[in-house]
Amino acid sequence: MPKSTTISTNILKLIYQAVGISGIADNTATSPLTNLYVSLHTANPGTGGAQTTSEAAYPGYARVAIARSTSGWTSGTGTVNPAATISFPASTGTTSETETYFSIGTAQTGAGLVIHQGTLNPSIAMAQNVTPQLSTATTISEA
Repeated sequence: MPKSTTISTNILKLIYQAVGISGIADNTATSPLTNLYVSLHTANPGTGGAQTTSEAAYPGYARVAIARSTSGWTSGTGTVNPAATISFPASTGTTSETETYFSIGTAQTGAGLVIHQGTLNPSIAMAQNVTPQLSTATTISEA
């Protein structure tokens, strides 16, 4: 059953901007996340995958922390976008992998929970000194 546009927008604001939903959810947990972590993947992590599923492994790779706030994410009707370009560390060595997916999750390292995932279009063919980026046009929706 589909959600209303308003609740979809509110869910995204709760997750990405730490804005509570009156009477339903708040951000007052003992230790709420202050960042979400964006990762790259060489294949679809899938609906049951973790952040480590098919995660990028090029030399120098690391997940990127983005604040759970309006400085980290902008919101639209039923969507969020990065507030600024997300730049991953440049490849520091020779590699032949291609990044085809991204995900947003809960952990800086290890098997964090994948909140949303999407296809990179175009994909990013990695080579030494290539710096992968996600633009502010990267859209996440709560379908």
